[in-house]
Amino acid sequence: MIFKTLSGRFLLLTIIFVMLAEVFIFVPSVARFRLDYLQQRLELAQLASLALLATPDDMVAPELADELLANAEVLNIVLRRNEMRELILASPMMQEVSATYDLRDAGVFELIRDAMGTLFINEDRVIRVIGRPVKGAGIEIETALDIMPLRYAMLEYGRNIFFISLAISIFSSIMLFVAVRMLMVRPVRNLVHNMMDYQQDPEDQTRVIKPQSTVVELRAAEDTLLDLQTQLTANLKQKKRLAQLGEAVAKISHDLRNILTTTQLLTDRIEMSKDPVVARIAPKLVSSVDRAINLCEHTLTYGKAEESPPRPERFTLAELVDEIIDSENLHLEEQPVRIRCEFEDGFELVADREQMFRVLMNLMRNARQAMAAVQAGGEICVRANHTPSGVQIYVCDTGPGLPEAAKAKLFQPFQGGVRKGGTGLGLAIAAELLRGHGGSLELAETSSDGTCFRIYLPQKNEP
Repeated sequence: MIFKTLSGRFLLLTIIFVMLAEVFIFVPSVARFRLDYLQQRLELAQLASLALLATPDDMVAPELADELLANAEVLNIVLRRNEMRELILASPMMQEVSATYDLRDAGVFELIRDAMGTLFINEDRVIRVIGRPVKGAGIEIETALDIMPLRYAMLEYGRNIFFISLAISIFSSIMLFVAVRMLMVRPVRNLVHNMMDYQQDPEDQTRVIKPQSTVVELRAAEDTLLDLQTQLTANLKQKKRLAQLGEAVAKISHDLRNILTTTQLLTDRIEMSKDPVVARIAPKLVSSVDRAINLCEHTLTYGKAEESPPRPERFTLAELVDEIIDSENLHLEEQPVRIRCEFEDGFELVADREQMFRVLMNLMRNARQAMAAVQAGGEICVRANHTPSGVQIYVCDTGPGLPEAAKAKLFQPFQGGVRKGGTGLGLAIAAELLRGHGGSLELAETSSDGTCFRIYLPQKNEP
């Protein structure tokens, strides 16, 4: 439907506003027409009275008197030249005067009110009109006349005004409609068509918009859309290349992890060697193999298209932390790292237990590795508390803190690594798992006294 389009609605609004403007013009115009009509009757009455006064004895034949009154379209004429009011001409009146209108000092609103009242009269009436004679030919002139001829004249005038206004409104609306479609709607439609065409194949650079509009606002929109489409096309191509590269890396990492697992078994045998040279290099070899396996595991984990949706269940946080400590126990023995828990033994969570295991294990492993990197022991503290909408879990350490360069890209894969040889995938995976729960992971604080990460996890009443 046309009125559901921008140009159609603009056309409708134009017609409405033009007609409203014509209404505001029509009312004063009709009032002015009525005033001119009555003034003209008074002037004709004055001419008739002057013709009568020009006779030797101020007398004319009855036929001439009737003709003078008929020509002036009045029923009588009363002229006041000095202190005396004089009936100049008169004809029989079939009814009494119903209203008197004094035009000498009538205001605008009074004239409009009287004009509207005249339009709604639907019966014969006689009115009296008082005015000033022209050219100083007296003090006051008064006449009586039938109101219906005045009403018919006003209706005819109003009808003409209406059709003229309607013609002007239609012409103006059509011109504005065409102008709006040419200058505004067409550029917007071209913009929309380009967006729809670009949507079909965002990687096709030939579909990127070419700004052409000369209107400042539309040109700004086209330039912004050009930047957006250019960046999106480049990002899509880059992501496609990265996806292909990631698939290849995942396959390589899978095979490499199997090879390194075998190597790890062999390095365990090497550690038992009594050769002092072998005993000296064996820990470094074991550490390098562990880092390589860790890299393969993280790469394979992050390389999944998406994590499986969380399967919430109720469990205690203490049991989960104990399980993580047991799984990391061999590594914790290398450095004097202590684990301290600051939450109730029965502190419960409702979440995917396996995914929360991975989140906390990544954070605690990073904390241990940060303290081990400076060849010093320390403490890992796990705190938890309830909030009105969920729970907060803090994993803090007494390590050296994070460097400034690492803070900006802390949760970006392959860029947020802090430890030499690290990939930065641990924090990225943890943040993604928590987002799947509707929660979040953020850096609460870091300094030379240690680092603290905050986990927020929304909780529901039902498990």
